[in-house]
Amino acid sequence: MKNIIILVSFLFIAGCAGIQKITKDDQFSSEQAELIMSANSITPMSVLSIYNKKDSLLLRTKCKDVVPDSSDAILQNLIKRMYSTVNDSLTKGVGIAAPQVGILKNIIWVQRYDKPDNPFEVYFNPKIIQYTKKKLSWVEGCLSVPGRRDTTTTRSYAILLDYMKPDNSHNIEMIEGFTAIIFQHEIDHLNGIIYLDRLK
Repeated sequence: MKNIIILVSFLFIAGCAGIQKITKDDQFSSEQAELIMSANSITPMSVLSIYNKKDSLLLRTKCKDVVPDSSDAILQNLIKRMYSTVNDSLTKGVGIAAPQVGILKNIIWVQRYDKPDNPFEVYFNPKIIQYTKKKLSWVEGCLSVPGRRDTTTTRSYAILLDYMKPDNSHNIEMIEGFTAIIFQHEIDHLNGIIYLDRLK
């Protein structure tokens, strides 16, 4: 029994040693901070394209979590500039993920067509924890794949979403229909997946 307790304690300590807590001071590299703070909050950011080799490599990279913090000027400028980008007349989309503007962080904006007035909302560290077996066939486009639209058939009709909001609240929500497709598309970006990978 004593040996089991020692083993469990060792595994717990070893596991904790592998956990790297992200703090406000180290969640953005100097390069990321420079890019984010290179313009004010209403200035759109350049959208990366898969047709550019350097951009494509970054878009294929898995993102890291962020710490929601209303006092973090870099984070706040990033989410505002992402919103300006997805609403810019030149790009105008229904969602955007941070890697699409060159920042490898788990942040997305999604237009909520399932809510009154179809508001845009920002989500930190979103993860899909359950998918329905029922699928939807939908024509998708992407800001990072300009000039192309394709029909995807592998998206789930509904998802169970786990996420953080800017006020640091933790939420779990069931989302259905077209809005669920947008979430699946944007969360794919956070995992280095482009919608073209979903085509049969």
